[in-house]
Amino acid sequence: MNVLISIAAFVVAISVLIAVHEWGHYLVARALGIKVLRFSIGFGRPLWSRRSGPDKTEYVIAQIPLGGYVKLLDEREAPVDPSERHRAFNRQPIPNRMAVLVAGPAFNFFFAVIAYAAMFMAGIPGMRAIIGSVEPDSHAAQADIRVGDQIVAVAGRDTPTWETAVLAIVDDMLADGQIDLEVVDDEGVRRSATLDVRGEESALTEPGALLQGLGMRPFTPVIPALLAEVSDNGPAERAGFVAGDRIIAADGVAIEHWTGWAEYVRERPGETILVTVERGGEEFELDVVIGEIETDGRIIGRFGAAAEYPRETIERVYTVQRFGPIAATGAAVARTWDMTTLTLRMLWKMVLGDVSVRNLSGPINIAQYAGQAARFGLAPFLSFLAVVSISLGIINLLPVPMLDGGQLVYQMAELVKGSPVSERAQILGQQVGIVALILIMSLAIYNDIARLME
Repeated sequence: MNVLISIAAFVVAISVLIAVHEWGHYLVARALGIKVLRFSIGFGRPLWSRRSGPDKTEYVIAQIPLGGYVKLLDEREAPVDPSERHRAFNRQPIPNRMAVLVAGPAFNFFFAVIAYAAMFMAGIPGMRAIIGSVEPDSHAAQADIRVGDQIVAVAGRDTPTWETAVLAIVDDMLADGQIDLEVVDDEGVRRSATLDVRGEESALTEPGALLQGLGMRPFTPVIPALLAEVSDNGPAERAGFVAGDRIIAADGVAIEHWTGWAEYVRERPGETILVTVERGGEEFELDVVIGEIETDGRIIGRFGAAAEYPRETIERVYTVQRFGPIAATGAAVARTWDMTTLTLRMLWKMVLGDVSVRNLSGPINIAQYAGQAARFGLAPFLSFLAVVSISLGIINLLPVPMLDGGQLVYQMAELVKGSPVSERAQILGQQVGIVALILIMSLAIYNDIARLME
């Protein structure tokens, strides 16, 4: 079931983002008077098609949902009726052609802004960046980072949550190999700290290695194993658990907090556990068959209930970023800009060898993330779509002949030399582009397989 959810979420995500990208090309081409012959989502055999509009544009949903294209009238591809030559792409002024090419990636960035704005207006929950532990002699310890400190800013950028803090830490680290933090201790005293990690950037950008490599871990509140709610028809409800139950022990092993119970369940997918429960001051036992769920390519146990969080814990650890429409739009533009510059910096550092190439993800890993985000709810899925949309926009602007960026290079070359790039040069560029894309995709798929085997 989880595999099917991941596949479905992946297809939906890719289809939406490709449609947004191609819609950009389509709208600008139409606005500039260029005739659009076909608007296709996907490649291969059409599953659905329809002709519409004064130009009888063909709209297609094709068999392979891993791309799309907008086919424009162009004399280089087929003979054009003399009466319509003024509407051919190749006959347009260079600025118009460039506008059509830029429009696809631009719409991807615009989509990210809309998605982030919607999330900020609805409210983005997160955990404050509070330090839970510091390893002796680590970078964090040497910078005098202490347990209980909260990271409130990185390189002058506010970090209300761990998510924003981690992104800012990576960005600042890649800039000059140093991380400039502003922290606040339990007594409200604010101070500065600098972590010098020059020469270690590649190791620290290995997936999941950043905080451990810096020598600090997030604070995890101690939550009692008390059930706040029980999912309908989940393993807990089927076993007879109700809201308000406190879990005392499992198979005779004492359960002292919710984290311990979650770890116990996670390691026992499909097993039957004898649980000691306290309800209304009385203790008794229930047998529960632990459910199964796939995450990161691994099957883990699922109980089907949520913990009750004490109010003081919620107020200290959790926060919600929520803004009105205007402020949300500003925050969304800033988040899109930050994610764009971070992605570009990581790509460049990857080329230089300063960032691990294991950060490249292929379709398998993207599908897994899509499935996880979809299971967690609309806000996480929107966040996933925004990140992938930004990546899609950046990738398409790379100067690779098969992509929009490569075509932009041809247009700029024509603008400089006063005549189109020769057909031979374009064919050679396409061949180089195909090889480059195959190599990048092969590395990404290799990373996906390596993650599955870990």
